[in-house]
Amino acid sequence: MPADDAPPEFRLAARARVPGAEAMQDPFGRAIRYLRISVTDRCDLRCVYCMSEHMVFLPKPQVLTIEELDRVSTAFVSLGVRKLRLTGGEPLVRRGFMELVQRLSRHLDSGALDELTLTTNGTQLARFAADLARNGVRRINVSLDTLDPDTFRAVTRGGDLAQVIAGIDAAQAAGLKVKINAVALARDNRADLPALLAWAHGRGCDLTLIETMPMGEVDEDRTDQYVSLTDLRADMAAVWTLDPLDEDSGGPARYFRVAETGGKLGLITPMSHNFCDTCNRVRLTCTGTLHTCLGQDDATDLRAVMRAAPEDDAALVEAIRGAIAAKPKGHDFRIGRGEGPAVARHMSTTGG
Repeated sequence: MPADDAPPEFRLAARARVPGAEAMQDPFGRAIRYLRISVTDRCDLRCVYCMSEHMVFLPKPQVLTIEELDRVSTAFVSLGVRKLRLTGGEPLVRRGFMELVQRLSRHLDSGALDELTLTTNGTQLARFAADLARNGVRRINVSLDTLDPDTFRAVTRGGDLAQVIAGIDAAQAAGLKVKINAVALARDNRADLPALLAWAHGRGCDLTLIETMPMGEVDEDRTDQYVSLTDLRADMAAVWTLDPLDEDSGGPARYFRVAETGGKLGLITPMSHNFCDTCNRVRLTCTGTLHTCLGQDDATDLRAVMRAAPEDDAALVEAIRGAIAAKPKGHDFRIGRGEGPAVARHMSTTGG
């Protein structure tokens, strides 16, 4: 055991090195084994369904430091979390991001953590893919909503599709398994999604489609963009043979094998068919606020706990346990005219 005067992240690390730690359970018997962490609210794109065009980002003192992100992640690992996903905003624009990955990779080496992964928009992947692979990241999710350069530029408010494709190329060359995530938008990309699926499967990438969610104020009415994936599944089934798979990736998607391509299609349907009964995950914002439900306003301020007691791991663990003990049964997302967002916080702050 490390000395009592060792830094808190190393004391927690010692506990986290014991594989098979019993997972925390919420009031409904769901084991919490998956933490999604937003490392920054900043992004180099401005996707229309995610944030306003002129976002005001958080001042630096409000955002967790790399050391704090390591400490709180390690606390969760010590409590039985087996999967960490780093998100944003865009995680690869966070200064010091690779230092964080290097720190957290020790839990992969010890066997305390099964997977360390991230969700990215792909713009910075060409720079970082090789370093990610060297530090134990084995697969990543890349957000890509269309293969049409003009549509991509419009949806992202100025993004360069070629830059993202180059990033995916670099990730695959580094040996990373890539899954493509696309938000289904009735007006902007619904017609593009069959081609996106064929392209993704053609280069060995699975594709997951996601319904747009009412989170945070954006510059347009989401009602016009919402498309039920129940309807979209019917569209896809008219072209391809979709065979349901009994598979759990640790997330909320339901998976299908596309017989003609051999690839997988995932559907995440928080609006038309929620996935709350099997929810095994919680989210930590870049400000250190723990949300145990994506669609509720529950919040536990772990930043305040860490900064008030920088050497008190027990207080941090107690705060986490208390939050899990109050995890709600499920969300109550609705999309309709005049509804407004279900929660005020943006996905870029919560962790996409």
